[in-house]
Amino acid sequence: MTAPLTPPPPPHGHSAQDAWQPPDGGPAAPGSRPAEYAGHGWYGQDGPGMKTELREAAVIAVAVALGGVLLGVLWWWLAPHVPLVGDVVEKNWVVYLKDTEGEQAIGVDGTFALLGLAFGAVSALVVFLLRRRGGVPLVVGLALGGLLGSLLAWRIGVWLGPADDVVAHAREAGRGVTFDAPLKLSAKGALLAWPLAALVLHLGLMALFGPRDPEPEFPPGPYPQPPAAHDH
Repeated sequence: MTAPLTPPPPPHGHSAQDAWQPPDGGPAAPGSRPAEYAGHGWYGQDGPGMKTELREAAVIAVAVALGGVLLGVLWWWLAPHVPLVGDVVEKNWVVYLKDTEGEQAIGVDGTFALLGLAFGAVSALVVFLLRRRGGVPLVVGLALGGLLGSLLAWRIGVWLGPADDVVAHAREAGRGVTFDAPLKLSAKGALLAWPLAALVLHLGLMALFGPRDPEPEFPPGPYPQPPAAHDH
């Protein structure tokens, strides 16, 4: 005799599709995940959305950049003065350095760089204390705000300093009279002191004191068992 081609119907009147669905409130099928894991991954809902992070990063960038006003004032106040002297040569005014071997010009750049490092450290610490959760938008906003703050400080310091027209200043002061040179940032790399210090310190604080990723929480069993080997 040959076996019938049509398989017998499932017991209790359930269809073949219903046989694979666990009853409501019953134990989960082997290998399945509970409902609280569905749609959220193994770690659940993690952190704010991207729109919120971008908005916070923009606020941080603007707030940090406004600190450049204070940096510019401090640079103008603390930077050493470069002495100049005016003279008349063949009825033309010429201006030259009074102390050709002085290091005041280097001190101007160094003062800006040191202040930038200090402002970068303070801004990174404040941002970390206010929002301990990291993220790429926050780090980019912090670095961008530091760069904008450095540019703003540079322009404010130049604006507060002596006039750029040194010949007119020499005529006003008089022949052989010492006057201060305009505030000038020769080493433009000092503009990066603030954003780099903020970036490095913030990443270091996040690595040392930031929140840790939770350990994966596996759903309760039962777990599928490997098929048993059969001897042939």
